[in-house]
This record gives sequence, structure tokens and C-alpha cells, in this order.
Amino acid sequence: MSTTQRPQTAQGEEHKLKRHIGPIGLLFAAVGSIIGSGWLFGAFHASAIAGPAAIFSWLIAGVMIILIGLCYAELGPMFPISGGVVRYPHLVWGSFGSYSLGFITWIASAAVPAIEVTGALTYATKFAPFTVQESDGGATAQVLTPLGMVVAIALLALFVVLNSYGVRLFAQINNVLVWWKLGVIALVIVVFLITALGTTRMGTPANFTSFGFAPNGFAAVFVCIATAGITFSYLGFRQGIELAGETTNPKRNIPLALIGSVIICAILYALLQLAFTLAVPASVLQKSGGWAGLAFQNDFGPLAALASMAGLAWLAYILYFDAIISPADTGLIYTAIASRVSYAMGRNQNAPRWLASNNRHGVPHWSLIVTFCVGVVLLLPFPSWQSLVGFITSATVMSFGSGPLVLAVMRRKFPDLKRPFRLPGGDIIPFLAFYSANMIMFWAGWDTNWKLLVTILIGYVVLVLFQFFGRRSAQPPLFFKTGAVWILPWFVLYGLTSFVFSSGVFGQAFDQAAFFWVFLVNLVISAVIYVLAIRFTLPDEQVKEYIADAAHESDVEDAEMGGALA
Repeated sequence: MSTTQRPQTAQGEEHKLKRHIGPIGLLFAAVGSIIGSGWLFGAFHASAIAGPAAIFSWLIAGVMIILIGLCYAELGPMFPISGGVVRYPHLVWGSFGSYSLGFITWIASAAVPAIEVTGALTYATKFAPFTVQESDGGATAQVLTPLGMVVAIALLALFVVLNSYGVRLFAQINNVLVWWKLGVIALVIVVFLITALGTTRMGTPANFTSFGFAPNGFAAVFVCIATAGITFSYLGFRQGIELAGETTNPKRNIPLALIGSVIICAILYALLQLAFTLAVPASVLQKSGGWAGLAFQNDFGPLAALASMAGLAWLAYILYFDAIISPADTGLIYTAIASRVSYAMGRNQNAPRWLASNNRHGVPHWSLIVTFCVGVVLLLPFPSWQSLVGFITSATVMSFGSGPLVLAVMRRKFPDLKRPFRLPGGDIIPFLAFYSANMIMFWAGWDTNWKLLVTILIGYVVLVLFQFFGRRSAQPPLFFKTGAVWILPWFVLYGLTSFVFSSGVFGQAFDQAAFFWVFLVNLVISAVIYVLAIRFTLPDEQVKEYIADAAHESDVEDAEMGGALA
């Protein structure tokens, strides 16, 4: 971050990000980002892993995400700058710290539009051959066909075009779509519950016990938090952070968006899982041999397929239509998020500065284009919804893990710094939030986590190349030691824990027996990294300089907009 080097327009003035998002707009942006393809597939996959006990998975994940969100609810109003997940670590650990987390955040964000269009096209296979059932990573999945790939790329391009016209248009479009998405989820819950409890066309309450409430043990309740798309279904709360620099009243709007969106969606998701469990006909469970083998005709669109089996054709068609609207809206939102992440990396000067340049609408257009390119590339090795969801979950939660640490540092270094929203409880919530992030990452399993670790290594290779071949005058001090002293041990311990306890290297029996011991192992690891991250930071004067830069940028944006816009 720098106050002296700013991208200029031809007239010598920088186009700034514009504050056009009010409280409802920011809340709806977060809700709209949360409600994407996850709810369309999550209940089905969670039931196959954990059975009826999956309802607890949604609630536990909601609590863990709220803990993380509470930390950002304090940080967001303090530093209402776009791309906050990347830029907050920069304030206290410098460029190496922010880049380490920023690169993986950017990749994960850019992958979401790709997974959302894949989810939409998976449901749309009912009407055209967009996907076909094939083996993907050793599991059966709906994989994009050539036609599906072309349509997916076209949708990614459409997201870029719509975002390029600024956050005002973005917010207006999103507000309408969120009302639709909330209405459809509520409709599905009510209709499924009434049909299951009042007719014989769906399942019965006996579904909760006929094949066991937790057929795969209670460990499966935790595993599906990371692998069934449950945590993925909550990750959109970050929208309130990434668009913090574009909201009219950060003090009020950011906490409202972060916490309100998760609570609203946690209630809806838990009710949806309840309705899904009741909706599965007993004959389907018998034929599938229980929840673990759950399968039925057209289950590439599980909710719509259940509606069709119950004679609710009208609801099935609403769901097929919504399966295009919901993921497309989330893809639109995450295109904005990913562009703000690369914008933030450009502002931090550990990525090319042109990524931080904006068009006349105040939108980082080059970042949008790069986001599109990354999304297209990710469609090639990850052509199915299932193949991307675990990776995105671990990567995004890892990036969120830095927020509680930044909060703990800021409270110690600058206890009197103005905090429009102050989180009570001292270190309790920040530590539990960091611990929650580590547990979710572990539950994703070694098959996912080794890919994330390789991606991190690729990111460091890119950093080395940028350091050698980038313009020296544009590169800030790396502060390698300050960041590396806690980040590298964190990555190593995270990898070792995942390998030892979830790779099967010592046999499946060992993994199962040791599963709950990891709660204690990760508690110790989290405590060690928490202490290291707090102890090793930039000098106070350097942190003050970066904070002043962030405050200056926020003030300039406010002044340019001439006041709040509702």
C-alpha cells in the first residue's frame, strides 16, 4: 500500500472505487453470494455422508463461520477498504504475509464463478447436454461437455461485462435476484415439509431412524462440513469485507452484512436439510441401501428430482430455473470479489500495479479480465462441481484465518484506535475463530489439502519471479522474516496434520481412531501460531504508516462521492 504511487488516468486523476452500496445492498450482496449452487447440491451430498445427522453439520458450520465473521465485523469498519481479506494482513506483517494469503485467496475467489456456472449447467442438463456423468477424480460426477464448456465460458464473460459498469448496476441487479433466491428456498422448504408430513408422496419422519440417524458415525458430521459443500455454502459472507470500500456507512453496514447474512442463511439451510431428509421416499432409501448410497433418477439436480417424484412438476421447473439464477447471481458477485482481491494485491504492490487501475465507472477492469482468464483455465482441470468445492473451501477458510490474528495484533498495538464496532470477550472469539478455520481445513482431507499446498508453492514461485523481473521501484519492502516466522510453520503444521491423520498412510483404522484427537492437536497448533503471529509483527511506526495509508484511501473515496448514497 502506498500513498505516493497511484495509477493515473490520462487526465492525471485516479478513478476511485465508488461508494454506491447501502445497508440493504451490502446485506443482499452477502446473502446473494452465500446462496449460490451450494444449497442446490449441499443437502444431497451431506445426507450421503452423514445421513439425517447432517442437520447438525449446517448448524456447526454456521457457528464457526459466525465466529470468523465477527472478527471481520470489527476490522471492516476500522478499515473500510476493498479487498480487505488480502489487505488487512499487509497492515501488520507486510508484503510477504499479505501475498502468502492473498494469492490463495485470489485463486479461490476466481474459482467460484467457474464452479457456479458449472452448478447451473449441471441442473440445466435436464434440457440440453451440458454435462455428462463420468468419473472425475475417482468419483462419479457430472462433467462439462464441449457444449457445456462453451456456454460456461460465455457466462463467465457475461459476468465481467455486467461488473464492468460499476457497483451501482451490480447492486441493483443483485437486490432483485436475492429476493427471488430467498423466495425459492422458502418455497421448497414449505412445500417439501407439507408434502412429506401431509401426504404419502414423499418420505416420513421414520427417515431419521430407519437407516440410522448418523449411519457413518458422528465424525461424518464434521467431515461433511468441509466436503459436502456446507462451508462452501456460507463463504459468501465475505462480500461485506471485499466491498467494504464501496458501502455508504461502514460502521453500520459491514457488521449487519457479515453477521446478518450468515444467521439468515444458517436458519434456511438447516430447515432445508430437515425438509430434504423428510422428502426422500422410503422406497428410494431401500433401493439405495441407506443414506451412504443415496441415488435416484435425475439426481444431477437432486431437489428438482425429488419434486418430480412427488408429482410437483411445477416446483421442479421453478427449481430448474432457479438453478440457473442462483449460481449465476453468485458467479456475478464473486467475479466482483476476485477482481477486488487482485486489485488489493496491486494496491499492496506485491502484484503488478495495473491490476489496481480502475475504469471510468470506478471498477478495476484489468482485474476483471484477469479473473475471467483464471476462471476459464480452472474449468479445464476441474470440470465438475464436486471437484472444485473442497479446494475452494480449504483455500478460502485459510485466507479467513488471518483475520482473527490481525484483530488480536491491532488490539495489542493500538487499543485506542477508533473501532465503530468492538467485539467483546478479549482473545476468546478471535482464537476460537482461528481454531475453527484450522479444523475446517483439516476436515477437507489430504486429497484436497495436498492440492492446496501445491498451489501455495506455485504462488511462491510467482512471487520470486515478480521480485526478480518486476519493477524494483514499484515493489515495497517484502518483510520476509516478519511474515514467514508464523506463516510458514502454519502451512507446514497444517500439511503434516492433514497427512498424518487423513491420508490413510497409517491405514484407515488409524485415521478413524485418531479423528477426534485432532481436535486437541489443532488446539495446540492454533495456540502456537496465534502467539507467533501476535509476537512477530512490523514495527509500530511501519504499521501506523500502513494504517494511515488505508485511512487516507477511504477518506478520499468518501470525499469524491460527496456523501453517502442509500
